[in-house]
Amino acid sequence: MCVCVCASCLCGSAPCLLCGCCPSSNNSTVTRLVFSFFLLLGTLVSVIMILPGMETQLRKIPGFCQGGTTIPGIENHVNCDVIVGYKSVYRMCFAMACFFFLFSAIMIRVKSSKDPRATLQNGFWFFKFLILVGITVGAFFIPDGTFHDVWFYFGIVGSFMFILIQLILLIDFAHSWNEVWVRNAEEGNSKCWFSGLLFFTVLHYALAFAAVVLLYLYYTKPDNCAEHKFFISSNLILCVIISVVSILPKVQDASPQSGLLQSSIITLYTMYVTWSAMTNNPNRECNPSLLSLVSNISTTEAMPTSSPGMVQWWDAQGIVGLVIFLFCTFYASIRSSSNAQVNRLMQTEEGKGTVGGEEVGEDGLRRVVDNEEDGVTYNYSFFHFHLLLASLYIMMTLTNWYKPDITTQAMQSTMPAVWVKISSSWLGLGLYLWTLVAPVIFLNRDFN
Repeated sequence: MCVCVCASCLCGSAPCLLCGCCPSSNNSTVTRLVFSFFLLLGTLVSVIMILPGMETQLRKIPGFCQGGTTIPGIENHVNCDVIVGYKSVYRMCFAMACFFFLFSAIMIRVKSSKDPRATLQNGFWFFKFLILVGITVGAFFIPDGTFHDVWFYFGIVGSFMFILIQLILLIDFAHSWNEVWVRNAEEGNSKCWFSGLLFFTVLHYALAFAAVVLLYLYYTKPDNCAEHKFFISSNLILCVIISVVSILPKVQDASPQSGLLQSSIITLYTMYVTWSAMTNNPNRECNPSLLSLVSNISTTEAMPTSSPGMVQWWDAQGIVGLVIFLFCTFYASIRSSSNAQVNRLMQTEEGKGTVGGEEVGEDGLRRVVDNEEDGVTYNYSFFHFHLLLASLYIMMTLTNWYKPDITTQAMQSTMPAVWVKISSSWLGLGLYLWTLVAPVIFLNRDFN
């Protein structure tokens, strides 16, 4: 019986079962979690593909790598020691992007779970998984040509947009965190809760200040690296501005939920993006490797600029980027925010769905609750578009934002990647500043 019910969830439109230890969940939350699981599964496959040693296995693919299995009449010309891991990641993330683009297009203007397309959104998981696997298999048969060069620029644009979405999610998380702790402080034991807010605010600013000092120390030179000096200084000034604006009396009157906790999180994230941008500078004198910093080796001796095929597989900024990505993906799947501005930016309306109790079937099994009969709680199409951008961001993060050359013989750091990250930090700070000053400028509009 249980197997049949599970099959109806995976292969049909029946509501999915909940395990006994799970709390009662809404259909909208479970669906987002499952789609996010698809993305995380693709990310895991990409990580495995880019691990050192995978080249040996991929050499067995006919006509793929130099020194590998050959196909009569076809010359194996790809240098797999450098490129094959990146090639696999590009194709895996291309497949995920196509999958989420397909559902983003299908789910345009779905208003409630009564729409027949909502059934496809919230069920048929087995068939959707087969579609993703099929697209992935097909992606590995795409001819090389200019695929990597073109898809790199898609990745640049998509990652730029996803960094902004990450910033919006962090703003929302900070607002929710501040709101919950302030409410708890008002209900009782205010000293403890306010001390916690103060501690984390000071911690975030301390980490950001330490990051600024380290960036000036290791990523600038007295007579060189003028771009890096400009990046660090400009973002430091902007972070000071948003921190001051967030506690101005007029801003506090218009938006009581704003404060230094949110500004401290945004400041720390901005310093991370600044560091991440500078690690893509092709000038190795201004971009020392982590190994050279730890071992105190001259960067020009450790990693010559003239080594176009030199690839650093796992660097610190990439690992931090993956951690932030995992947090934002999970938070986007379970978020329930009361921040109207963020909800409008993220195309969600968390208060709109029907609030239902625990649903128990005639067979005694607990199922997820359909809370979207009167209206969806999030924009289906935008959610898939967000996952599309996330797949492009993962592609760029795992490949360290390196650009394959036109013959796919090497990977190279490029300045466009640097400017994309820096400009996204500027735009993100401007967006956060707007959320602070907009309620002051437009007094007749409700921003609560």
